[in-house]
Amino acid sequence: MQLNKFTDYALRILMYVSRPRELPYTIAEIAQDLHVSQNHLVKIVHFMGKQDWIITTRGKGGGIRLNPSALHMRLGEIVRTLQGGSPIVECNTPPCVLRAGCGLKGILDQALEQFYDSLNQYSLQDILQRSGPANFTTQSPIQLINL
Repeated sequence: MQLNKFTDYALRILMYVSRPRELPYTIAEIAQDLHVSQNHLVKIVHFMGKQDWIITTRGKGGGIRLNPSALHMRLGEIVRTLQGGSPIVECNTPPCVLRAGCGLKGILDQALEQFYDSLNQYSLQDILQRSGPANFTTQSPIQLINL
């Protein structure tokens, strides 16, 4: 299974804003440090704000903070929500002529559930402790998520 860009960037943002500091984080600084467009980050931050994973404040002095309760969220549930429940294979569009006798979809669906169950062994806090403190401005974006 491959994570979509939305999920990838959202996980990076969660990890990024989990670093404690006095001032909230801004879209501009996150975009610069993670090498992601601000427009794309706005959509992701808006979604995560609706999920109550982050706290956003508008205006001067505003920005983004991690909701402390997010540290205890299970990683599998985060990824499942971000992925939007997309199936691994789509048998109906276009209609597959092999559907009637095919067992592949069921096997792949089972594997996907095992993937989420495996991720659910860890919380956001667990992956932050595994990666240790990071200096995000000197690492490449690929190094930011080390699952």
